[in-house]
Amino acid sequence: MQEEKSRLRQRYATRCGVAGVCLNLVLFAGKLLAGSISHSIAITADAFNNLSDAGSSVVTLVGFRLAGAKPDLEHPFGHGRMEYISGLAVAGAILLMAYELIRDSISKIIHPEEIAYSHLIVAILLASILVKLVMAYYNSRIGKKIDSAALRATALDSLSDSIATLAVLFATVVGHRTGWRLDGWCGVLVGGFIFYAGINAVRETLNPLLGQAPDEEFVTQIQDIVLAHEEICGIHDLIVHDYGPGRQMISLHAEVSADGDILEIHDVIDNAENELRAQLGCDATIHMDPIVTSDEHVTQLRQAVDEMVQDIDRALTIHDFRVVTGPTHTNLIFDVTVPYKFAIEDEALVRMLRERVQKQFGAEYYVVTHIDRAYVRSETEKKSL
Repeated sequence: MQEEKSRLRQRYATRCGVAGVCLNLVLFAGKLLAGSISHSIAITADAFNNLSDAGSSVVTLVGFRLAGAKPDLEHPFGHGRMEYISGLAVAGAILLMAYELIRDSISKIIHPEEIAYSHLIVAILLASILVKLVMAYYNSRIGKKIDSAALRATALDSLSDSIATLAVLFATVVGHRTGWRLDGWCGVLVGGFIFYAGINAVRETLNPLLGQAPDEEFVTQIQDIVLAHEEICGIHDLIVHDYGPGRQMISLHAEVSADGDILEIHDVIDNAENELRAQLGCDATIHMDPIVTSDEHVTQLRQAVDEMVQDIDRALTIHDFRVVTGPTHTNLIFDVTVPYKFAIEDEALVRMLRERVQKQFGAEYYVVTHIDRAYVRSETEKKSL
């Protein structure tokens, strides 16, 4: 099934790429003609913007082709991230074009020239706007369908191009009717639109390369599948490794009863891993964490510590709770999951927990804790966004 999805993505991407190359070359030729007739820097720059878009479509095609290559000895997780890299190259081309357009437009403001006008120029610009809007819609729809950052970046570029060309058309018509020389100013405005689109495209493609947090819906699906097994009491340390669209690996810790049959629990873990693979199309590795569920004293201690942690901040959670009793003292061993950019320093948080535990249970109770950072957003962090 995963191989069929990969082939489907390849077909969609090839279709979008070929259409992008052909349409952008046609637009380049039309706008270059209009720019030559009118002596407009904005129209000519817009033409070369379309030429760069054609080159970007070629980059996207090559990127998808490389991303579709099967895993090999040097790249056992596949080549899916090449799609992100191709999207980043497209974003770089967008930013370069924005810089050159703004530079040339400033020169045009300083040294303005008379702009010629004709119905042919208006027709070419109107046709370009319509074509770019259709391309934006098509690439956006396919990009969402196959979850492609590269195609979403291309769609955003096409939308910004249509807005830019609309501004060029406005300057051409207004200049003809009023004599105002808006060509250079319009070029700066167009360059600003293109630069903004480039920044958004960089963000869209760079984040997965750097390692962004997984989609919230995807995390919820993982939790629902794993916790559907009644033998699993809870999960933590969930990590989603992204090696490109459709190439994800999952690792997590599953809390299970320490009193259960280890062979039966192992079978449950295997079933959960297989279900994740079948339903979400990704490999999964689940680590078993045995916890004491039948000792009432341990349960009470855990609940009390959990309340202490929640009293400090609702975003904090604990896991891997264990109690080790000795002749002179008792160790409460657990991990605390802390959000990023948490207001309290790790050392101060541990000190607060030790003081609260000893105040409530006595000086013979020691806290042995480790501070964790979650790889997925907590419910509290989601609400704050």
